Amino acid sequence: MIGRELDGYWKTVVNTIRDGIMIINTSGAIVSVNKAFEQITGYSREELIGEHCSILDNDLDDNAPKYSDFQTDSGDPQHESDQHQCLVKRKDGSRIHTLKTTAILRDGDGNALGRVGTITDLTEIVEKDNQLEAYRRQLQAQNDFHGIVGTSPAMQQVFDLIENAAYSDAPVIIYGESGTGKELVSRAIHEIGARKDKPFVKVNCASLTESLLESELFGHVRGAYTGAYKDRIGRFEKATGGDLFLDEIGDLPMSTQIKLLRVLEEKVIERVGSSTPINTDVRIISATNQNLPKLVEQGRFRNDFYFRINVIPIFLPPLRERSQDIPLLVESFFRILSVKSSKTIDGIHGDTMELMMNYRWPGNIRELRAALEYAFVTCHSGPIHPSHLPETISRKHPRLPPPSKKGGFNLYEIERQELIDALERAKGNQSRAAKLLGVSRVTVWNRMKRFNLKAKKDIVTSR
Repeated sequence: MIGRELDGYWKTVVNTIRDGIMIINTSGAIVSVNKAFEQITGYSREELIGEHCSILDNDLDDNAPKYSDFQTDSGDPQHESDQHQCLVKRKDGSRIHTLKTTAILRDGDGNALGRVGTITDLTEIVEKDNQLEAYRRQLQAQNDFHGIVGTSPAMQQVFDLIENAAYSDAPVIIYGESGTGKELVSRAIHEIGARKDKPFVKVNCASLTESLLESELFGHVRGAYTGAYKDRIGRFEKATGGDLFLDEIGDLPMSTQIKLLRVLEEKVIERVGSSTPINTDVRIISATNQNLPKLVEQGRFRNDFYFRINVIPIFLPPLRERSQDIPLLVESFFRILSVKSSKTIDGIHGDTMELMMNYRWPGNIRELRAALEYAFVTCHSGPIHPSHLPETISRKHPRLPPPSKKGGFNLYEIERQELIDALERAKGNQSRAAKLLGVSRVTVWNRMKRFNLKAKKDIVTSR
C-alpha cells in the first residue's frame, strides 16, 4: 500500500472524520477541505478552494473571535498550535460557535508550508448552556421574591412584612404549618437587611437535647462536661453581627428560654462552664408551627420570653389558602426538576393541574415539590397525568364518565356544554366565562384543556 493507493485511503479516512478539516497555505488561501467541513460551513469544496480563510468570518463584529485570527508562523515554538472557540459564518449567513484547533505544517527543512485547522461544531452545547441560563433567569422572574414564589394577596402581604422586618433589629417570629417555607422567609429577611454581609446561622431547637442545645447556642469551655476537651464557640458567637435563626422554637426547654431571655435583654452570653460574659450583637429570627399563646396558657412556654420574641410576627398562609399560587409553584419546580433530571417531559396535563389546585396539601409546599419529584420518576414521556402523582393524591382524582353513546346527556357532556355556552356568551374571554360559571379562570383553562377546546373557533365548531 504505497503511493497513490495510500493517498486514496488517507482521503477516505479524512472524509470520515466528523470534525471539519481545512488546510491553508502561507497566504491564508484554502487549498483543501474534507466532507465534514463542507457540511458544517455549507460551502462546497469548489467554492472554498482558492478563497482566503477569512470567508468564514466576513461581516462578523470586530470583537468577535474569528477563524482567521492567527499568524501563519510566529516563529515562537509555543505558537506552533492554537486552540480557542470562535464564530464561523456559514454560506447561508448563519453563525455557529465552534472549537478551532490549528497547527503549522512544515517541510523537511522546517519551513512553514501553511496550517491545518479543524473545527468542531459546538451549537448543541451552546444551546444547552443558553437554555440553562434561561432557566436560571426564569427562576428569578417577577413571581420570585428572594426564592419565595407567589402572587396571591396573602403572599404579597407577607413580602411587605419581610421587607419591613428586614430593616429592623427587633426579633422576628415566623408562624406557619410545616412545609410552608419558614426558613426561606428567614433567609429573605437576612438577605434584604443591613446584616446581609454578616453570617446567617441556623439552629433547630427540636433536634438537640437540652444540654447539647445550650452548648450549641452559647459554646463551652474545656472541662465543662465529659467530652469537652477544648473550648468551643457557640452559634451566637458565630453569628456575631448577623442573624441567628431558631427553628422550632416552640420545642425550646424552659431553662434555655430563661437564658435566651437574658441574652435578648442584656446582649450578653456565657459559655457553658464559664461565668465570663461575652457581648453579642445578633438579631434573633425564630419560627414555629405551634400555637405559642396556647403553650403559654399550658405553662409549657414562658410568658415573658414569648412577648420578647413576638415583636414582629409574620404568619405564612398554608398552601390550601393560596391555591392561585399553585400553578406558579408547579411551573417553578417543573423547570428545576427538568434541568436536574434531563428528562423530556411535556408539561403538566390539565387534569393534573386541576387535581393539584383542588387538593388540600397538608404538607404544603414541601409536599407539592415531593409530589412533582415522584411524578418525574414515574412519568417517562409526554405530560404528567394524575396517575403519575403519589397515590395519596391521585386516588382523590374523580374519574370522569366517558361521553354517552346514546342521545341523552351525561355529566361529562353537561359540564362541557355549560363551558361552551359560557365561553360563547363571553365571546371567548376566559375571565368573563369564569365569572359566569362561578369558578376561577384557572379552572376554565383546565376544563378547556380537558374538553380539548383550544380556541374560539373550536367553541363555534363544537356546537
